[in-house]
Amino acid sequence: MALATACTDTSHTRRAAGTLLVLAFTALISAGWAADARAADAVTFWNEVANTMTSPRGPASMVDMAKVHIAIHDAVQSFELRFEPYCATDPNASGSPSAATAKAARDVLAGILPLTPPQLAALDLTYNTFLASNGLVGNAGITTGQLAAACILQMRANDGSFPASFPPFNGDTEPGAWRPTATPPVSMATPWLGAVVPFALHDSTQLRPAPGPPALTSGLYTRDYNEVKELGAKLSAARTPEQTELANFYSDNFLVLMQRNLRTIAETMGTDLGESARLFALAEIAAADALIGAWDAKLHYNFWRPITAIREGDFDGNARTDGEPLWEPFIATPPYPDYSSGANNLTSSIMRTVELFFRTDKITFDMESKAATATQKFRTYHRLSEITQDVIDVRVYQGIHFRFADEVAYRTGRRSADWAFAHTLRPIGGN
Repeated sequence: MALATACTDTSHTRRAAGTLLVLAFTALISAGWAADARAADAVTFWNEVANTMTSPRGPASMVDMAKVHIAIHDAVQSFELRFEPYCATDPNASGSPSAATAKAARDVLAGILPLTPPQLAALDLTYNTFLASNGLVGNAGITTGQLAAACILQMRANDGSFPASFPPFNGDTEPGAWRPTATPPVSMATPWLGAVVPFALHDSTQLRPAPGPPALTSGLYTRDYNEVKELGAKLSAARTPEQTELANFYSDNFLVLMQRNLRTIAETMGTDLGESARLFALAEIAAADALIGAWDAKLHYNFWRPITAIREGDFDGNARTDGEPLWEPFIATPPYPDYSSGANNLTSSIMRTVELFFRTDKITFDMESKAATATQKFRTYHRLSEITQDVIDVRVYQGIHFRFADEVAYRTGRRSADWAFAHTLRPIGGN
């Protein structure tokens, strides 16, 4: 899938998501985190825990990640008092900010995930081991973390995320309209995401791209149709070996890949606990809002994916788009409309946040992919903009997006980051 395993509103998919959540908890313990709880600072440690636990919930897991890191930020700022809280700070904070970080993350995760007793026990094992490994058992900071978690959980209690039920969306059969592409058909994943209350934006439509996808008879559509048909085909003769390797590298789960990047960048730049808390919170807010906006656009414009467009190319009213009924993309097409790209919204919002935070595009670090098909597991980047350009290109090489959907998502993701950076978690006193 493009971003992560999809969550739909069918009972079959809910059972599958539950199975994945169990596997995530198994991975949480078997990864050795209990033994290595001192290996990373509290923010990056709990980022990895939260990402492992929430990513099986699909693109909407970014809403989860924002809640976790907002609580962490507010808990840490109860001690530092350098930046505005999102929800509230504890005026009586004492003890360790690391203990507060752990408790904030643990309580938010326990409050938002549908945990069975064994799953909750696994989370608590990780939490208690972290405290014990760092000499924080019974630390006064735990109370501060508890208060930060309670505040964000109450604030976001009715934000529209993960509703008990929501009508399935199956698109339409008109030329240009998205419809399920899998066999058997799978309804749009998390169709409710575009209606979730954003974290920084006024509403989910604020960054909706206008006027929308190009007309099927336009030159732009023709250009991008023929590009993805040629370069994104499963057995493309035009895609170079390097382009194929890039497509394989980025077939990793984007939700996990970008969180891994954040942790690597924080380590590379040597951020302290307070800096990490703010960096991650800003990035998660921007990314969650970008994906909420992306899902609003997907549902609003309901534009078809390349696999449908190319197979139906002889019936789109454009004589310059030759159809190919058996065309297959390089990777499987995810179950939601094309416009705009969730992966590009996610990537550009996070990379733009990093750029704003460190005031530079020039950051050298090694990105790791754990995609099974990637032979090159690490790629060295020297600029954040190199990553965002690669992601624009790669969704074409993978055959799952038109370039215009990638490019507009790049721009809206950056706008989400700009807005979050300007309107949330600002320096106290304007310093």
